[in-house]
Amino acid sequence: MSGCFFNVHPRLFISGLCLFRAVALAMSFVEYSEVIQDSDVAIIYLGHNSVMPVKVQHGAQTQTRYGVIRHSSDLIGQRYGSKVTCSKGGWVYVLHPTPELWTVSLPHRTQILYTTDIATITMMLDLKPGSVVCESGTGSGSLSHAILRTIAPTGHLHTVEFHQQRAEKAAEEFREHRVSHLVTVRNQDVCKDGFGVMGAADAVFLDIPSPWEAVGHAKAALKKHGGRLCSFSPCIEQVQKTAEALTDHGFEEINTLEVLLRVHDVRTVSLPLPDFGPDCSAHPEPDAMDAPPPAPSQTSISIKTTTPPRELPGHTGYLTFATKPRT
Repeated sequence: MSGCFFNVHPRLFISGLCLFRAVALAMSFVEYSEVIQDSDVAIIYLGHNSVMPVKVQHGAQTQTRYGVIRHSSDLIGQRYGSKVTCSKGGWVYVLHPTPELWTVSLPHRTQILYTTDIATITMMLDLKPGSVVCESGTGSGSLSHAILRTIAPTGHLHTVEFHQQRAEKAAEEFREHRVSHLVTVRNQDVCKDGFGVMGAADAVFLDIPSPWEAVGHAKAALKKHGGRLCSFSPCIEQVQKTAEALTDHGFEEINTLEVLLRVHDVRTVSLPLPDFGPDCSAHPEPDAMDAPPPAPSQTSISIKTTTPPRELPGHTGYLTFATKPRT
């Protein structure tokens, strides 16, 4: 009814709006939600290098080494990032899911790509909101989630998986993570049937045993004005065949790189200073003989240092990039 006003305290009105916004926004891997809700996928942080995904459900329980987490009382309605006390008195943090956290906690159906390679792929393919991307194979979905977060809210991912059960499981996870509107999953052989799209993609990613057999379909999927292609291969022989196929199909700017992460440990160390004895170069004044003795000189100094790792994570794979020229 127009012209009707309610006498509501401004603070209560604002609090109501905030509560409505928190409840209205459901968990998604591409949008942030403040409050944990039923059917969300939350990440339980148990400690350094120890995280686990949990599907939040009314009445469900999750066992941890710190005790039981009861979803109805301990999770639902709490804010993401909260500290939750388990039944044995220990505590954990409940984190909002991100592609990076999903990469280190997802159930492995295949070998996966990790954040170091994913970041390089995202940059070199020039992915951004609105990009259309073709991917094969889907695998465990580690790269897929990172791509979806990058191209949201207006982009789209066409992902192809040869294995039927893996394709079905990936589609199920995309629905649970509320990103299914951004992705199309196809169960087919990309080397024979292609990606299911023609002249629509800004970028193509290949992670299959014989990427050189899919280069022709990748070229057909890319837009006429050009696009970028990346192929991930663990063996250099695969790289050689793929590079030859890319050259035969007219791709340009073909280059291969390997990304190795080297994390330095930054710490403060104390170094002793040499003691050369008293300074004899200056002769004291006659009236300074009764002066108090000088304060002792500094014997050490604290400085920041970096220490390289003793062991470096080894080879993961070769990333071959190429550009389809304008036609």
